[in-house]
Amino acid sequence: MPSPFNYDLLREDWLALSARIGRAAAAAGRDPGAISMLVVSKTFGPEAVRAVHALGQRAFGENYVQEAVAKMDATVDLPGLQWHMIGPLQGNKTNPVAARFDGVQTIDRLRIAERLARARPAGLPALDVCVQVNISGEASKSGVSPAEALPLAQAVARLPRLRLRGLMGIAAATADVDRQRSQFRSLRQCFEACRGAGMPVDTLSMGMSADLEAAIAEGATLLRVGSALFGDRGARAAGDS
Repeated sequence: MPSPFNYDLLREDWLALSARIGRAAAAAGRDPGAISMLVVSKTFGPEAVRAVHALGQRAFGENYVQEAVAKMDATVDLPGLQWHMIGPLQGNKTNPVAARFDGVQTIDRLRIAERLARARPAGLPALDVCVQVNISGEASKSGVSPAEALPLAQAVARLPRLRLRGLMGIAAATADVDRQRSQFRSLRQCFEACRGAGMPVDTLSMGMSADLEAAIAEGATLLRVGSALFGDRGARAAGDS
């Protein structure tokens, strides 16, 4: 039988992560209050969501629809939860995502956005969406090229039942901070192009546990963090410190 979730260790890591974000914001001359976190809870159960919710977190990111929906059902009593799809989205998964999620950060095809728009229930607020941009140029990464970001964003912004919030990108896994910043800078430039075209975007989703300092330096407004809180996938959920 698994050990209980390690709440004390999670609290320590939460405080350390908050301090880390604060230092990075100060170094960049930015207000840390302008930087939000999306906690990546994939592979962790409802107890992890409850533990982080108790620390004040409300927005969570999930990669897999079936896992996420089960987690939503198990935490329905928690106030203020927001669920965001941050994994690649196939056309046959758009209906449950449109019905259950608050946001989708991985729009890389107009067809997917159109399916989400058609499937979003009329009784729910517009679905918050971000266009995903492949800022690393890696074939293994999803997303449109930087040159395609503005046209796709403009097309998505015209769809009903969706609210375009901004752009999302994932940098290559590298310890080269200059390379990290160069990739994040290209996403910020796409974001600024969207604003220049008159779109009221407000979300620049970039930066994860390993590269959040570079992302903050380049203007990130939303960080997607998981391992900085939970450690290796699966270990922390079983109470292994």
